[in-house]
Amino acid sequence: MSQSDSVETMWEGYLNSLNEGPCSTEKTYKSWHFCDNEEDANELAELVLKGIKRATASLYLGYEYENEKVPEAGDHSIITDWNGMAQCIIRTKEVTIMPYKEVSEEFAATEGEGDGSLEYWRNAHWSYFSREMEAIGKDPTEDMLVVCEEFEVVYK
Repeated sequence: MSQSDSVETMWEGYLNSLNEGPCSTEKTYKSWHFCDNEEDANELAELVLKGIKRATASLYLGYEYENEKVPEAGDHSIITDWNGMAQCIIRTKEVTIMPYKEVSEEFAATEGEGDGSLEYWRNAHWSYFSREMEAIGKDPTEDMLVVCEEFEVVYK
């Protein structure tokens, strides 16, 4: 099964579980993987499948730069591994946009990465956001806006 086939098959399975189909639903989805490297992408997808990772954070400027819509409550995403194979479907529950320096310990724990501490979250995300900022020609700051997205797994 190809990567795109696995995504479409998962989406159709999810819709069928709701007694809907691709032609009879208004639901849409985006398909993506976490992070910018294979090891982290696959590990984070596994944490979602285990129910440990229930949130994610992304750089607000990244959406702006890519001319993409910021996630909203109710949005669906198909999480893939690094190679694009579908792992699960999540539905966004809540989105909060805040400066990096204001991300809370509670949110860091909900993200479920590393030891779940705010210190771990800050170190890991500073590194990741720094790479993203560099790619768009900007320097990271404590005031850079972060999109904090809480989600639930709705289909495996």
